[in-house]
Parts: sequence; C-alpha cells; structure tokens
Amino acid sequence: MTKKSHAAPGLDRRQFIAATGAALASPILPSRAHAVVPWGEWATPHGLSMFGDLAEKPGFKAFGYVRADAPKGGAISQESYGAFNSLNPFILKGDSPSAMWLTFDSLMSGSLDERDAMYPLVAESVAIAPDKGALRFKLRKTARFNDGSPLTAKDVVFSLNVLKEKGHPIIRQSLRDMESATAEDVATVLVRLGPNRSRDLPLIVARQPIFSAVYYASRPFDESSLEPPLGSGPYRVGRFESGRFVTFERVPDYWGRDLPVNVGQNNFDLIRYDYFNDRPVAFEAFKAAAFTVREDFTAANWATGYDFPAFREKRVVRREIPDHNISGVQGWFFNTRRKLLKDIALREAIGLAFDFKWTNANLMYGAYMRTQSYFENSDMKAKGVAEGKERALLEHYRGRVPDEVFAEPYIPPESDGSGQDRALLRKAMDLLMRAGYVRDGAQLKDRDGKPVELEFLDFSSALERHTQPFIKNLKLLGIDARMRIVDAAQYRRRLDDFDFDIITQRLTMAYSPGEELRNLFGSESAGIRGSRNMVGLADPVVDDLISKALVATTREDLIVICRALDRVLRAGRYWTPHWYKATHWIAHWDCYGWPSRTPKYDPGILTTWWWDDARAKAIAFQGR
Repeated sequence: MTKKSHAAPGLDRRQFIAATGAALASPILPSRAHAVVPWGEWATPHGLSMFGDLAEKPGFKAFGYVRADAPKGGAISQESYGAFNSLNPFILKGDSPSAMWLTFDSLMSGSLDERDAMYPLVAESVAIAPDKGALRFKLRKTARFNDGSPLTAKDVVFSLNVLKEKGHPIIRQSLRDMESATAEDVATVLVRLGPNRSRDLPLIVARQPIFSAVYYASRPFDESSLEPPLGSGPYRVGRFESGRFVTFERVPDYWGRDLPVNVGQNNFDLIRYDYFNDRPVAFEAFKAAAFTVREDFTAANWATGYDFPAFREKRVVRREIPDHNISGVQGWFFNTRRKLLKDIALREAIGLAFDFKWTNANLMYGAYMRTQSYFENSDMKAKGVAEGKERALLEHYRGRVPDEVFAEPYIPPESDGSGQDRALLRKAMDLLMRAGYVRDGAQLKDRDGKPVELEFLDFSSALERHTQPFIKNLKLLGIDARMRIVDAAQYRRRLDDFDFDIITQRLTMAYSPGEELRNLFGSESAGIRGSRNMVGLADPVVDDLISKALVATTREDLIVICRALDRVLRAGRYWTPHWYKATHWIAHWDCYGWPSRTPKYDPGILTTWWWDDARAKAIAFQGR
C-alpha cells in the first residue's frame, strides 16, 4: 500500500476540506505581475497564479487535457470506505460521503495541469487592487443553483461569511485573514484581505463552495443532515443509503456546462460510490462488476490479485498513470500531546525498529521507495549539507534547532532486510538507555518507572501485515505495542479529539505549499479540534519558517524556505516514514474512453473520462 485513503479514487471528507481550505494554493499575483499598475487601477488577469504564470492563454476554449467533444452518458462506480451520516462536509460534526465537491461551484476553478493557477467559473472576471489587499469578483449573470434560482453576490457573501464563522476548523483557520466580503451590487463581490494575509488567501477565497442564502435561511448551516443540499455544480445528490452507497446525478441543464473550465468534463450521467469496511471484500466486489473503477493501493494485490477470468479475458484492464504531485507525507505519526511521545529519543528508537527493506521485499514486491522527506518527489526536498541561501536562512535559528539541521538531513537508516536488524535494534536500545529508560525483564520502563505502552490506531486492517512485524520488533525493545482497529466513525472522533498514540496518515501537500503548512504543522492548529496537525507540533522555529513560506513572492524563495523547513521537521522525528511511488495504479472494466493525455496532477477519471458504448458492448458488460 502506498497511499492510505478513505475513498479511492476521489476525495474523502478530510481531503475535500483540505482542498477547500488550502490544498490548491493560489496567489495574489496576476499573470502580468511584472507590469507597472498605476495607483487607482485594478489588474484584471484572465486567471490567478501563485507566481504569475498561467498555462492557458486569454480566451482559451478548454483545458488541454480534455476531449472537448467527449460524449455524455453512462455511469461510473467506485469504492469508498467507512460510512457516512451527513451530507454536509463543511463542518466538523458528522461524516460525509466522497465527492460532495461535485455538487458545488466556486468563484474560480483549478486546472489539473497546474497546481498554482485558477480560472473563472461563477466569477466572470476578477480584479485585484494595486496593493493586492482586495479582490473584486464580477459574477456571471447566467449562474444558477440547481433549482433554477439565480446565484448572486448575496449568496457568495453569505457563503464566505458562514464558512469563516461556522465552517470546519480547517476552513475557518484558512479564512481568518479575510477581513470582509460585501456585495457591491447583485453581481459584484468585494473581498478585503488582512495585512498579514498568506500568499494563498485570495484563491482560498476563490475556491470556496457557494451556498444558497435563501436555502439556508430556513436551515441551520452548522448541523449535520442527510437532506441533499442545494448546489450549483454539475451534479446533485441522487439515491443513497447511509453506510452502503451514494449516487450523484448529472444535472442535464447545468448552467456552466459550456464554460472553458468545464468543456469536455463531467461526462457521466451517474457517479456512484459503494461503501466497504475491508479492501479484500471490495476487491471481490470489483471482480464481480459491482463497481467499475478502482485505484489499487496494495502492491501484493497489484502483483498477484488480477488472475481472474475477466482480467484474463481483457474485460478488465489496468493502467499505470504517472503522478507528478509531491508524493504525500505517509507514515506512522506520533501524537506528541501524549507525555510519553514528547520524548524525541523514544520516537527515534521506535523508527529504528521498522525494517522497510524487509517489508518492501516481502509484502510489497519491491514496488516502493522509502519516503525520506516531507516534500518527497519534489524540488523542495532537502538534500546534502545546507548551503547558500538555505544555510543563511537556517543560521537565524542556530541554537534553537538541533545541529544536524546544518548537516545532512535525517534519513532513516537502511536495514539489512532480515526483518529484525540486530544492529539497528541495538542502536535503538542504546538511545533509550542514554535517555533514562530501563529494562525490567522483558519490559521497557520510562524515567518514572511506568511501562512503555503504545497503541497503533486504525480503522482498517489494510496495513496490519505491515504493522505487526514492526510491533514485533518494538516488543524486542521491551515496548508493549499493539494495534487496535475501530470502526470508521469512532476513528474519526478519536482523530478529531487527538485521542491516539500512533496513527497511519497520508498528508497531501500542494505543489507550492502555503496555508496547508500552517494547518499541518503550525502551533495554532495543534490546539484546534479536528485540525490536520496530528502530531501536535508546536515549535516557534517551524512557525517562523511557515510564516516566511506563506508570503514568499517567488518559487525560488519558497523552495529555499521549504527545504529549510524539511530539515527542521525531519530533525524532530515526528513520524516513522512509509514509502511512495510516483504512479497511480488504476484498474477498470473496459467500458470507458479517456483523452489522449492524462493531466499532470490527477488521473482525471471522474472529470475527463467518458462512457464508451462500443467497448461496453464488446465485453458484454453486465455490471450495475
């Protein structure tokens, strides 16, 4: 397994919230950022970009990765995990289903070929104040909610304000420096930004979902509900059964279907997610055509699981699609809010007990590489001894960070592949003894004489084969470790309350990281219930580096800052890193078509594929 996900492919609730909050970073700089803008004039770019570069030209007709005349119709179905008890993904309370993002439009829309750009959707145009402290969005007069009612500036203002006041903590934190949103007229929204705003804030604002003010006038926004919400997006919630499945029906008269950001996309009449508690059970359902597309996250299954009739007969096919994203921060994360896990020596010793080499060879068919960095698979990964601008930046923190920050960044040592590397276990025990731990027979005790006990919390058994050998090695150190699997709802509650010792997480990172750094690693987020700062990291140096990253004006400067941040984070031993690969493993029943090329930063399955009647007939497809 390489990417742990509650919904594959697609976005789970936490990923969706992260995306609306910060994951697609955006800018205050227009594409003509180097032009001199006289005072009193507002720049009016055709899109917004983090550092001034837009791949699409003014007047573009469609994104380059779509087939503009893709046929509409048919269905696509996928797997999801856990359960849902609410259709409101924008608050902390409740668990919502995958792909609710399909039902809402926003002021602007991102491109799957660019991580730092957005283009007009509900907004017909955007203007930027000369001091970049305000944005004026002019709305399309044709914008409509899916009940036919007009979408106006009043709805946008309501949406931004209610999200800032009552939304999920991650969203509220991301919008905190939005000073105000006002309707200048029925089609114009003025958004004022605070002086200490992050570089991301303008397009964090631009990508927020838009709600109907009239609809919520008679409904509480901050309550979970199974009433399908009124949106303005290309899909609406269809049939569903809580905990079993949910469907999304294409809106045939969707108001924005012919906009450049939508041409050639949203091609399926029906999108369905079926819910499972276990990946092996889900795979058996896929083989029986209970659903049609899956992203495989398990190396053993990818290597040996496809020996079944439909695959041998080429009715099921597989594709390996390149993934150009930062690989994601996946591993076993320590909750440093726990007194025991505040000890860096214990955290490092635990990491030494994991034999990645053995795990990769024996459980994952050698398919993966070891993750070393918080910015793996990118130019922001720290390498070698810090030099030049990176060294100069780190010198400001000398004496406040470990000396190793100025040397080679920490890399988990390579094991001998035996599954029980005695040299590394001996090194781990030496670390513990120097830190004041003692052995009492087979049991390790801390400085207070209490047994060292740890729990690996999960909601799925998918990683049990990987975790149990790790636990076995920890027991050799005298650590009483165990794995506990709980249902998805309990798991979510315990994560929101930070009630765990160690969890497996995969944290997504934007191509040009911004606000999500504060959500993931900032001191403020460490105390916010439901935040993404799982480790409870509260370090003034990390905060300072994040503050610099949030206002970096060039990508070159951002790279320097993130490399320095990577060194500091890696020196903290806040996780035991897992593994990664730079591809998506996609298996599907052969009844789909797709464009001639895949977008760089997403497989594009839901958005760019289409149902192919000829292929479906050729394989006599009999699925749902």
